[in-house]
Amino acid sequence: MSYCDIAPGHPFHGPYHDREYGFPIADDNQLFERLVLEINQAGLSWLTILKKRDNFRAAFAGFDIDRVARFTSKQRERLLHDGGIIRNRLKIDAAIENARRIRALRKSHGGFLAWLDTHNPRSKDEWVRLFKKTFVFTGGEITGSFLLSCGYLAGAHDETCPVYAKIAKLKPAWMRPS
Repeated sequence: MSYCDIAPGHPFHGPYHDREYGFPIADDNQLFERLVLEINQAGLSWLTILKKRDNFRAAFAGFDIDRVARFTSKQRERLLHDGGIIRNRLKIDAAIENARRIRALRKSHGGFLAWLDTHNPRSKDEWVRLFKKTFVFTGGEITGSFLLSCGYLAGAHDETCPVYAKIAKLKPAWMRPS
């Protein structure tokens, strides 16, 4: 069964499936949020992450890249003791370090979105290699899930899913000519 089969009507998966999953994201902070959530999902269910999403937003300063990039060891320790999020040192460190790396992408490419667009289109394997070179804690599953979720890889929705048609009208990156 696909996500399109199980998500509709579910109190957490339904709204995410219908309004966010696979839709293009044009804001760097929202892209950063999705990357942090995908990293935190590793080894867990997506439902766990969706249920904790508001806690993640509060813990990570609304996913403001500049603020997270400036997190100190004191803020890192606060996160490690925050029961509302996933208290995994590697995942917390990855969020902070990836915020710093996204800030660097502003200098080299104009931002995270511009960096993604510069490298689009790519195969999943090419994206994975690029992400591993650019970010931390971004293996094949995390990178693939991130790219599907924000419209850089095809396959987020079945073609028969009503949401597919809505997304197609927005011309996500995977639909744009190279």
